[in-house]
Amino acid sequence: MRIVFFGTPQFAIPTLEQLLADSQFQVVGVVTQPDKNRGRGNQLSPSPIKQVAVAHQLPIWQPARIKKDPDTIAALRDLGADIFVVVAYGQILSQEILDLPKLGCINVHGSLLPAYRGAAPIQRCLTDGVTRTGITTMLMDAGMDTGAMLLKYETPVDLFANADRLAAKLAVEGARLLVETIYSLDRITPMPQEHSAATFAPPIQKSEYTIEWTRSNISIHNRVRGFYPNCVATCRAQPLKIMATVPLAAEFQADLTPAMQKLLPEIESLDLSNSVPGTVVKIAKGLGPIIQTGSGCLLLCEVQLPGKRPQSGTDLVNGTRLAVGEILA
Repeated sequence: MRIVFFGTPQFAIPTLEQLLADSQFQVVGVVTQPDKNRGRGNQLSPSPIKQVAVAHQLPIWQPARIKKDPDTIAALRDLGADIFVVVAYGQILSQEILDLPKLGCINVHGSLLPAYRGAAPIQRCLTDGVTRTGITTMLMDAGMDTGAMLLKYETPVDLFANADRLAAKLAVEGARLLVETIYSLDRITPMPQEHSAATFAPPIQKSEYTIEWTRSNISIHNRVRGFYPNCVATCRAQPLKIMATVPLAAEFQADLTPAMQKLLPEIESLDLSNSVPGTVVKIAKGLGPIIQTGSGCLLLCEVQLPGKRPQSGTDLVNGTRLAVGEILA
């Protein structure tokens, strides 16, 4: 089976590698986003998918706007592909492109459709605090993740799963599900989505990374793990990345370690009536600083200062002598 693969980020790599490893498939070309300036040196570098394609000596196309690139469309037409496989490519395909492969275009999407259509399904499901998510394979149409569904994989979401860990898990399961989908394609009845039940996962804006201490502890915690590793607060007039947290409340007790569980009655006994959100209300020995939020308290477990490596909350306290009463902005 002749396959053209469309994808860009790390998330797409397991699927491409699975296709390359299966003797029943022939990947005849790869389409990915143009090289971008990345890293501290702001050097032009290829996408993760392009790096894999180069290593396997695959033909590569990198149109800036594929819908407006007749040369790329003509080249794809000449490949005579049976299927286009699309995993986090980053551009919307026109109907003209969708009509090129003999058996259609199959997308691997990081949610249980019709929930979280759009560019950031994994991040948005975490910021919303969902307890279950998964992968959907679908036949693509010209809409934004609106095509008929083929197969699904569902998994629980741990309270402390972050975007990196969840994406890594779903990437592997997505690769497995995609191969199962292709092998079963003649036996699957595509299921139309219930559009009235759709939710959306728009691209993340940089402004969303700023911690708002007036939010509840669970809201902040969910944003920290959903936008990992980019959430940031201000400590002593310098940025402080917040990379891992724990919401300290009885409703989450079953998810806490014994040491964290022991903090709950101590938190309840604190007089927080005169503290504002963002205030350090306690230093938990061996765990880190505890911050008052708009509702409840939040333990900072992992943070990062400018120019430093990520460190534990305890190391932050020891290194900066952070004290009760200080306020993070």
